[in-house]
Amino acid sequence: MKLSEKIIELRRENGMTQEELAAICHVSRQSVSKWEADIALPETEKLLLLGEIFHVSMDVLLKDELKINGAKEVRSCGDNAIQGRKTEEYEGILIKESIDDENILDFLHVHKMELWNTGGKPKYWTVLFFTSDTKDFPERVSKVMVSDPEQGGNWFVDFKSGNEKYIVFRNKILKYQIGNQAEKEKVCAECRKLGILEEQMNWPE
Repeated sequence: MKLSEKIIELRRENGMTQEELAAICHVSRQSVSKWEADIALPETEKLLLLGEIFHVSMDVLLKDELKINGAKEVRSCGDNAIQGRKTEEYEGILIKESIDDENILDFLHVHKMELWNTGGKPKYWTVLFFTSDTKDFPERVSKVMVSDPEQGGNWFVDFKSGNEKYIVFRNKILKYQIGNQAEKEKVCAECRKLGILEEQMNWPE
């Protein structure tokens, strides 16, 4: 079920009109209509607000394969959700457009989403701030990363586990100990071979 369909169902289940939902979200009725017609995506702050209004998690809103009847009530969202989580194996940022199989999202706990304006095509990237307690997550995500010149070339996802930083491409897992400059430079050298620009290697540690 798409996000647009979930908004329609949740709004109706809560007995709201488009006008009433628009008023709560501080947007126009036309904006809600565009969300429900799958013409436009809610801004990040509005998406978080929808989760609070309807008491559903970001996982349920963002993952097409999760139905609303599988929703769980959440008491917090965004950064607060990350602060309140249990200890996870991995923590990082994934651009949804960088993967070719959305089944990998089943192994993520999505705590926040942002839409980044690319200035090109596609106009926006859907950026997921996630944690994962799946022990073989690096191996799993390496199988679904896009590696196609027509789709932007070699995409990667960066995340960390404890003091270890992972940079994962299609069928290639690179890692180094945070603070070890020699190890990091070896990883960056491999990234350059794969066509990654210097400014794209300023990943958070």
